[in-house]
Amino acid sequence: MPRARGDDALMAGRLAILCPGQGAQHPAMFDMARGDPAASRLLEEWCADPALGATLQAGLGEERFTNRIAQPAIVAATLAMWRALQDSIAMPALVAGYSIGELSAYSVAGALAPEDVIRLAIERARLMDACVVEGAAQGMVALSGMPAGTVDDLLVGAGFYPAIVTGDDALVAGGPAAQRDALASAAIAAGGHATVLPVAVASHTPLLASAVAPFAALLTDAQWRAPAFPVLSGITAEPVFDTAKALAELPRQIAEPIRWRDCMDALGEAGVTVALELGPGAALSRMLQSRNPNIACRSVTEFRSLDGIRAWLDRQLD
Repeated sequence: MPRARGDDALMAGRLAILCPGQGAQHPAMFDMARGDPAASRLLEEWCADPALGATLQAGLGEERFTNRIAQPAIVAATLAMWRALQDSIAMPALVAGYSIGELSAYSVAGALAPEDVIRLAIERARLMDACVVEGAAQGMVALSGMPAGTVDDLLVGAGFYPAIVTGDDALVAGGPAAQRDALASAAIAAGGHATVLPVAVASHTPLLASAVAPFAALLTDAQWRAPAFPVLSGITAEPVFDTAKALAELPRQIAEPIRWRDCMDALGEAGVTVALELGPGAALSRMLQSRNPNIACRSVTEFRSLDGIRAWLDRQLD
């Protein structure tokens, strides 16, 4: 478990851990964690497992952006980094995860074993991929800078749904791949910005509804423990303190929109003063820093060593 700190330190700063979604995985994403003996041993155990090893190895190659590889790979990278840090940093006040990162968050909080979470990520990706019907490919588009009152009509016109609300004028939308470019062009014509994402499933939309019940069954069969600190629910932005609420809400986020904007606001409302994103990538820390400049935010990818991360946290929390 993370080392305890005295009451004075807890008053001085409250730490949040951020667990990323897929998109920033890269061939060196396990390298820094391997600098810690415990994390290195854990990675070797995972790689030696017939089911996990092949998937994680693929996560370092050209397949790393396919959904079936990306989800378990990003979870493994996140949890390896957490293993490298957890015994030497302050106890977090709470943890938040973006998309698949919410599953990682429950392991960070100690509610699920890391290897179980990776296996759950493999199954989650399989169930989501099964929702993509042949001849009806899915896709996602990131929209930002949208003028007020324009988004809903554009989404309906393209057959898209809100998937992740990231800001007051920004969101990720999911829908039929055939309409991705049309939606992006319409958003730009309306005065906003649009980026077609390299994602082949419309995560967090009703198009994935058939994956919810079977994933809920898998979660119910998992070995749960009480979390050491709360996890923010992606669909409600409320803290989850117990297994029952986790089992009720974690499956639903596959097919319901993630309220990441509200999660960022909830971190500020909870008195968080420092946030560390476990990486790979730094999208979450950058979004949070932009929305709440009073929270000191960094990603592990911005440091050269584990010691550098620990030193920064100690300075911020003291």
